[in-house]
Amino acid sequence: MENGAFHHVPIMVREVTDLLEPKRGGVFVDGTLGGGGHSEAILDLLPDTGRLIGIDRDETALRAATERLRPFGEKITAIHGNFFHMKTLLLQRGVTGADGILLDLGVSSYQLDEPSRGFSYKAEAPLDMRMDQSAPLTAADVVNGYAEKDLVRIFRDYGEERFSPGIARRICEERAKKPIKTTTELADIVAGAIPAKFRHREQQHPARRCFQAIRIEVNGELQGLRDAVDGCIDLLNPGGRIVVLTFHSLEDRIVKTAFKTAENPCVCPPKSPQCVCGRTPYGKVLTKHPLTACEAEQKENSRSACCKLRALEKLDGGIGTGKNTYREGRA
Repeated sequence: MENGAFHHVPIMVREVTDLLEPKRGGVFVDGTLGGGGHSEAILDLLPDTGRLIGIDRDETALRAATERLRPFGEKITAIHGNFFHMKTLLLQRGVTGADGILLDLGVSSYQLDEPSRGFSYKAEAPLDMRMDQSAPLTAADVVNGYAEKDLVRIFRDYGEERFSPGIARRICEERAKKPIKTTTELADIVAGAIPAKFRHREQQHPARRCFQAIRIEVNGELQGLRDAVDGCIDLLNPGGRIVVLTFHSLEDRIVKTAFKTAENPCVCPPKSPQCVCGRTPYGKVLTKHPLTACEAEQKENSRSACCKLRALEKLDGGIGTGKNTYREGRA
């Protein structure tokens, strides 16, 4: 990152383009445009008659991607918004279906490395963590305003933190003295609440899981994610493909379940002699096991080490719930 410019290293670019196959042409959607790295690779392979629509809630990312992708002219349309509302955003522009959709659910390198955004426990900054900086809820609001039981819940459910009760209690004790305002203050409080014999066992900072949990809460990353993934599958044209990159087990579990349901939507009892529910597959999973970054990429970009890639192809004529499954989540 130079002079505060937006910077993001796209992960598993070759795997993404191999599975999306943009050379087929049509309409492709990058639901998490970021710095435009994945989109640039897609556009390089997309025929002149094709179109790519990029969506991002971070206006800084959107400006950077728009500049980066300017050489592609009218092949690219950039939209400020949340992919949770993809159907509405596309319909507003006359698009009713897509031939390929990419969702990169990770936090961008810029968001992590730019101290002022407040995502990192490594540098002192205001507690922010908003991907969309016009959104009202900040990390400071969560840390200083949530009830102790709610802090326990998000640390447990979103961070899978075993010491959630003790950490939440310590935060409430400290904020009663004075508001917790910075990332380093919070990181020190969290670390101090973890028993010493466990605090030094991990290679990463002991506050990592709680910071992840607060970020997920602030940005509503999991609330409605299943509906959003189902909605993306609905939007695909027959033969269209969706590729999703996840960076922690909670996201991956949701995506895996959505893809599994698309491939096998039958809800009949397992011992039924035949299917009577009438639901037939409307998707084919292309990655029976999630793909991971190669060793060389992991060495070059350590953030790729926790990435899992899953892909699915839309089938023609499948019947799921018998109705459009798309329900838009919160912004």
